[in-house]
Amino acid sequence: MKPPRAPCYDVVIIGGGIAGCALAAALAPLGHEILLVEAGALANSLPPIAGSITDVDARVSALSASSTGLLRDAGAWALIPVQARSPYEAMRVWEEDGSGLIEFRAEEVRRPELGHIVENRWIVGALLARLGSCPNVELKGSERLLALEQPVAGRAALRLQLASGALIDTALLVGADGANSAVRRLCGVRARTEDCGQRAIVATIRTDEGHRRTARQRFLQSGPLALLPLATLEADHACSIVWSADDGRAQQLLALDDRAFALELQRACESCLGGISEVSRRYDFPLRQQHADAYVAPGVVLVGDAAHVIHPLAGQGINLGFSDVRVLAEELGRALRRGAGPGDLDVLARYQRRRRGENALMLRAMQGFRRLYGADRLDLRLLRNVGMSLVHRSGPLKREFMRRAMGLG
Repeated sequence: MKPPRAPCYDVVIIGGGIAGCALAAALAPLGHEILLVEAGALANSLPPIAGSITDVDARVSALSASSTGLLRDAGAWALIPVQARSPYEAMRVWEEDGSGLIEFRAEEVRRPELGHIVENRWIVGALLARLGSCPNVELKGSERLLALEQPVAGRAALRLQLASGALIDTALLVGADGANSAVRRLCGVRARTEDCGQRAIVATIRTDEGHRRTARQRFLQSGPLALLPLATLEADHACSIVWSADDGRAQQLLALDDRAFALELQRACESCLGGISEVSRRYDFPLRQQHADAYVAPGVVLVGDAAHVIHPLAGQGINLGFSDVRVLAEELGRALRRGAGPGDLDVLARYQRRRRGENALMLRAMQGFRRLYGADRLDLRLLRNVGMSLVHRSGPLKREFMRRAMGLG
């Protein structure tokens, strides 16, 4: 008696985070049979709306206009209620040493906002809710990839072995499983990693003054501090913070009680929002930059953090992942129209050509910014201040910066 045949899918996506769910939603209209596999449990309902700063997910994302457009096209944006979206209309960036200052306003590029701050749980929850209504998408939680086998005679597909023992065949395997990607490891792709020597502290705060829908970032010598406005919470008196600090400084900050931490934070941001009256639980994680040597292998492709991890100082990590999703969906759609399979190596190579160079450029830029603003040399401080002031005064250059940050080309 022959063993039962392994189920076969057009696309198997490993990783049920933002990138993996967004890709499944973007590919669903193409008609591919898709399986999404997530190591953790998959949410089966939308999350509650935060009623206070203690309810806010510590993980939030600053979504560009391009990223919200992808969510809108996928049918997920409409599932995120207005109360869970926080548009910001301006951004103010300044530094600790010197007079360098630059401000961006949405009206300068004739847009209603620069972007939105959204809790990650809402992004994933809305995408999963959308996928639940797609008949060609299967969701499998609490499961992980254990091994993969290349095609052999009589079997043209990749064969995947899951931790449960299940065997699955697929024309295309997508690694959307984060910085420690099992897919990347199993297909033998190396990733070059740089330890930034910093930790990011994230929390939600309540401030005495309203944020006026303005995102703020101050470059400190020990690392950048970002205050991201939560526009529908606490009458515009709440912000999510991402404070990146050198390891020693981060440990000092984490050891403080809430009141002492609030005072340090108030000093670090020059009381730009008045006093800080409440701080939620703080979380921290080590910072590193990482880039895969390749984004593709036979029948395999990497997206999001499985392909690249960037320092959060520009808030572009999630937006780079959404750009990966958009380009891969475009290439697979083009392949389908001309009769090529989703695992066709020429198709995947086009995705790699379109994304890897652009991501590498962004990683190098963030590395340069981090070193430039971490340096204490007088000549570099002068360069930083003059450069910021020049960009601030140059309308065309500033508008180009804004359009690129928003993903508008």
